[in-house]
Amino acid sequence: MTLLQNVNKNDAAAARYVKEVYETVVRRNPHEHEFHQAVKEIFDSLIPIFAKYPIYMEQGILERIVEPERMITFRVPWVDDQGKVQVNRGFRVQYNSVLGPYKGGLRFHPSVNASIIKFLGFEQIFKNALTGQPIGGGKGGSDFDPKGKSEGEIMRFTQSFMTELYRYIGPDVDVPAGDIGVGAREIGYMFGQYRRIRGANEPGVLTGKGVGYGGSLGRKEATGYGCVYFVEEMLKSKGLSFEGSTVVVSGSGNVAIYAIQKATQLGAKVVACSDSNGYIYDPEGINLETVQQLKEVERKRISEYVKHHPHAEYHEGCSGIWSIPCDIALPCATQNEIDEVAARTLVANGVKAIGEGANMPSTLEAIEVFLDNNVLFGPAKAANAGGVAVSALEMAQNSMRYSWSFYDVDRKLHDIMKEIYQQSVEAAEEFGQSGNLVVGANIAGFKRVADAMLAHGVI
Repeated sequence: MTLLQNVNKNDAAAARYVKEVYETVVRRNPHEHEFHQAVKEIFDSLIPIFAKYPIYMEQGILERIVEPERMITFRVPWVDDQGKVQVNRGFRVQYNSVLGPYKGGLRFHPSVNASIIKFLGFEQIFKNALTGQPIGGGKGGSDFDPKGKSEGEIMRFTQSFMTELYRYIGPDVDVPAGDIGVGAREIGYMFGQYRRIRGANEPGVLTGKGVGYGGSLGRKEATGYGCVYFVEEMLKSKGLSFEGSTVVVSGSGNVAIYAIQKATQLGAKVVACSDSNGYIYDPEGINLETVQQLKEVERKRISEYVKHHPHAEYHEGCSGIWSIPCDIALPCATQNEIDEVAARTLVANGVKAIGEGANMPSTLEAIEVFLDNNVLFGPAKAANAGGVAVSALEMAQNSMRYSWSFYDVDRKLHDIMKEIYQQSVEAAEEFGQSGNLVVGANIAGFKRVADAMLAHGVI
């Protein structure tokens, strides 16, 4: 048998193995479509590594890694301002701890269910591995909607949520952070309740805390800055840069705000951003101070922007933002916000690079469109990893009872994002997929986790 025939035989065996495990996942988890999507996106990238290293198949790594170590579901009763008892559902998936304590955000949004939490948690395993930090993968949240709730209602809900969650977390076990609907306010209420129940000050139990009580400088900027740093590396590889580029950023939360800030600092003009109701287009460039005032201070809708800047346009429906011509698109809102139609529109309008600041904001069909048209594409598990990277730095500072300066944290973040980019490039090249950072990031993250699992035996 020739070497080529042997490689082809290995490829076929690896493809069969991946297909069989995926079919088992779908059968065991019916109706969990978001989870299926995340699994398929990663599985399809891994065929080359199983062909080259069949020991991963022999040791059942894929079967083990796709099954959560623990899935926790609990009720969250709370009392609203009218004195009526409300009940929400809480989740925490502790997916894989082979590299360190479970690490991943908490999302408060009406769409949250078991499928979405598993989808996010599975992605988190490999994203966290790419950072090079000693953290495993997890995710959690609730179908509670913070929008329209009073401060008292949010406090009572988060306290009730933590009253159940505290049993399963700890600085060396599971360290949650924020996500959609969970910012410094919610983290503060949860940390206070954790301290109240435990009777101890363990700052390392949560990240994203206020700087005054164990939080890290640079944490709120980290995901947005990290996304831009990653895209900067992609652009450099083609002799391009943010300087003079037109950029569209979806969302208007922490990730979007600081992606806008860093892209602008690098010389770009950001012309659009959005919230769940609609988007604004400002041909003169988004005024970040106005956006921050509306979203971080007044907690108002992005539509209010045009009252301060009448030359700008507001459009109902957030998906229309992708019809605006741009050189660089940074989806920083939520999962699956760019579908195939939006992707084709972006390509037709000349987009050169996509950096996923949110968790898997492009559908599988959209990703295929970008790759087929040679658009530089930074997948979420790589481009979005800045937040969790600095969360790990926050954990380290908490362990040392020490705080680094903003400059030190930002420098470490920049180095981590450059390293993630390099890992992804090298893995893609090693397995014959040069330039495909989806494959590269998936393989690089998987290999680090899989090698640790092999070293630990079957547990």
